[in-house]
Amino acid sequence: MHRILKSVFALGALAVLAVPAAAEPAAKPTVVLVHGAFADASSWNEVVARLEKDGYPVVAVANPLRGVKSDGDYVGRIVAGIKTPVVLVGHSYGGSVISEAAVETKNVEALVYVAAFAPEKGESAADLSGKFPGSTLAPTLAEPVALANGGKDLYIRQDKFHDQFAADVPAKAAKLMAATQRPITEAALTEGAPGAAWQTIPSWFIYGDADKNIPAKALGWMAERAHSRETVVVKGASHVVMVSHPDKVAKIIEDAASAK
Repeated sequence: MHRILKSVFALGALAVLAVPAAAEPAAKPTVVLVHGAFADASSWNEVVARLEKDGYPVVAVANPLRGVKSDGDYVGRIVAGIKTPVVLVGHSYGGSVISEAAVETKNVEALVYVAAFAPEKGESAADLSGKFPGSTLAPTLAEPVALANGGKDLYIRQDKFHDQFAADVPAKAAKLMAATQRPITEAALTEGAPGAAWQTIPSWFIYGDADKNIPAKALGWMAERAHSRETVVVKGASHVVMVSHPDKVAKIIEDAASAK
């Protein structure tokens, strides 16, 4: 009897060993968020909350806003230090930055443009925002701040910020955004793009049809030129669609992250 039981136990152990282990779920890519001019990383807060709830690792970069090449290099170094695939997301001028940052990195699998520029090599943000009529940014800018190198820092006047930049955001929140906005150099907005990663990396686009910084027609034209995998136009949304419609922005980022 002892020998029989021993044989049964041995056979049971072999049966357990023969059962294949359940496959580990694939790790989700890291989402790297790059803000644009007149904003900061906190503009992504509600998007971050949604992505993290769904299990995505997230990094919201503090974009220097000094120049397309230098900002792209900085973001590229952050991305290169991440040991997972990356979905790289840019808002506004941040689109120019991610287009440059992803050129030399090997782990960026998707680009998401959120009311963002997707320039061809040599094109500037100023070129693209003026390509079609509709931008009302220029008259809302405050007196430039002179820099030691002879350049200029640009801000939006606080009393014009809500209507110009964030018209569909509650007034109280827009007032806080106006007070904490980060400036961009004039040179960054006129610098020709050194790289255009959207030519080789799949891209997704989302923007509002009431954007007053970058005309909706320009945003749609860039999405079409980049052969966007998915383009979402949010009716009535302002330039900060990630603040006013974080659910829709998180959704398209997750679409890009799960695309095959």
